[in-house]
Amino acid sequence: MSAALDVHVLTIFPRMFPGALGDSITGRALADGRVRLNTVDIRDFASDRHRSTDDYPYGGGPGMVMRPEPVVAAIESVRREASRVLLMSPAGRPLTQKLAGELSTAGHVVLVCGRYEGIDERVGLVAGAEELSIGDFVLTSGELAAMVVLDAVIRLLPGVLSSSDAWRDESHAAGGLLEYPQYTRPVEFRGLRVPDVLLSGHHAQVAAWRRHQALKRTRERRPDLLTPEHLAELERLEARLDQVRPA
Repeated sequence: MSAALDVHVLTIFPRMFPGALGDSITGRALADGRVRLNTVDIRDFASDRHRSTDDYPYGGGPGMVMRPEPVVAAIESVRREASRVLLMSPAGRPLTQKLAGELSTAGHVVLVCGRYEGIDERVGLVAGAEELSIGDFVLTSGELAAMVVLDAVIRLLPGVLSSSDAWRDESHAAGGLLEYPQYTRPVEFRGLRVPDVLLSGHHAQVAAWRRHQALKRTRERRPDLLTPEHLAELERLEARLDQVRPA
């Protein structure tokens, strides 16, 4: 089977991979060739005998900065015409479900893992790379962030999940909403019962309940995700529920 996605991870710690990606769903995707994961040691492109990849920052300040020469050389060693080159950085574009979907169809993705105080600014400019962040916080390295990105991307590849559309109702995938609450057996647990509608076998009512719960949960937890259309739909659903509730 040809790889659905080809990935190169550029790092000074290649032995960190595949790490958690080697288990469970992503591990099976790696094993059966749906994704091909390659690591490139940036130190191999250093020009001095110590294989140095970092130096002191101009202008002073704490920490070290990754030098542009070995990083750019590593990128150029694997880059193709249609590659998506991403620099892991807390200052980058936030990772979203939509972007994960784009990357799952990119064909070739190059993830550059920074360390220390970051990567020389000229790397992104010379390589035409995009900066990518997994959240508003700072990690000690880009390797863990790269694993998060790959997990989000790999699970969207065709055939990776047990159902081809299993992800479509998940948080941030269903029209940008959070996912509705999920329940399984037993029917009652410590005084808390599964909502009756989920036991009714009435598919239309279940679908309406789930949509209402997704909208309601998003309003409560992430109101920034709601559009005016979402709010209008929520009002309509709640008005309909009020009409069927017993007096």
